[in-house]
Amino acid sequence: MKFLDLAKVHIRSGAGGNGCISFRREKYIEYGGPDGGDGGNGGSVIAEAVEGLNTLIDFRYQQHFFAKNGRPGMGQQRTGKDGEDILLRVPVGTEILDEDEETVIADLSNVGDRVELARGGNGGWGNLHFKSSTNQAPRRANPGQEGVERTLWLRLKLIADAGLLGLPNAGKSTFLAATSNARPKIADYPFTTLHPNLGVVGIDNVEFVIADIPGLIAGAHEGKGIGDRFLGHVERCAVLLHLVDATSETIVEDYRTIIHELEAYGGHLADKPRVTALNKVDALDEDQRAEAKAALEAEVGRPVLSMSGVSGEGLKEVLRALRAEIDEDRLRHKPGEEDAPWQP
Repeated sequence: MKFLDLAKVHIRSGAGGNGCISFRREKYIEYGGPDGGDGGNGGSVIAEAVEGLNTLIDFRYQQHFFAKNGRPGMGQQRTGKDGEDILLRVPVGTEILDEDEETVIADLSNVGDRVELARGGNGGWGNLHFKSSTNQAPRRANPGQEGVERTLWLRLKLIADAGLLGLPNAGKSTFLAATSNARPKIADYPFTTLHPNLGVVGIDNVEFVIADIPGLIAGAHEGKGIGDRFLGHVERCAVLLHLVDATSETIVEDYRTIIHELEAYGGHLADKPRVTALNKVDALDEDQRAEAKAALEAEVGRPVLSMSGVSGEGLKEVLRALRAEIDEDRLRHKPGEEDAPWQP
C-alpha cells in the first residue's frame, strides 16, 4: 500500500427538499384545507477516525464527496425523505484543514472522533405550516436550503510515542528493525527511507510506538532532499531519539544540522525532550569511541548514549531512556504471568 499523508478533497452537503403546496381534496369534505408536507433535510458530510488505516491513499482516487439532497414534501401532509449522509473514514491522527492549508478545522487523534464538515440544508416548509386563523388557505411554501460546498485538506500525522531523527544513513531504520518487528528498507545509500515507518518496541514489560521518518539534510526546511514535510509525523511524540553516526568525520556538525532544521521547522519541535545516541560504535575502537562521545557531549551539554543497531550493543539502555520520557498513560503494559489467560 502506498503511503500518502496529504490529500485534497471536495465536499458538498445535500440541499433540503422544497416544501409542498397542496390542499386536501376528498369527497364530502368541502373545505379540506392545506396539507402540503415539508421537504426532507439534506445529507451531511462527516469525517470519522477509524482503526485499521495508516494512510490517506483512498483519497487519491476519489476526491469528490457529495451527500444526497432531501426529497420534496408531498400532499397529505407527507414529509420528504432526508438525504443520506456521507462518512469519510480517515486514519487516527488526521488533521482537517481549510482550503488555505493553515486553518485547522479538526484534529481526529482518537478512534471514534467525529466532526461534521458540511451540514445538510434544512427542508422547506409546506403550506400546512403557514395555516392560521386569518389565512385558512395559504398558497405559500419555502424552498429547501442549499447545501454547503467546500474544499478541504486532509493531513495525516502518525500517532507514535517516540520519533527517530538523524541524517540519512544515521542508522534509524536499522535501529527500528533491531528493536521491533518492523522491516523498513535498509541499504548503504542515502534516503533509503522514503516514507515514515512505525514499529512497536518493548522494554521492561511495557510497549510503545516508534516512528522512523526520512533523514534530514541541511536546508531541509527550504525543500532540499525530501524536505521537512515528514517532521509533522513526530510532532505528537513524547520524546525524540536523535541518532548521530559515530563513523562520521563531522559528528558535531551533523548534530548541529538536525537541531537547526528542528528550530527552522518551528512548532515547538525543538523543545521536545530528546535522547541523543551515538550509533554504529561497533565500528570504532575504544579510543575512537571515547573521543567521539566526548566531542558530542561537549556540544549537547548532557550525557550521550552509545549504541549499535547491528550488534545490539546499548539498545536496551536507549529504550529505557526513551521509556523514562514517556508518560505512563501512553505506555501499553504487557500482560504478566498473573494476567495471562488460563490454558489447559
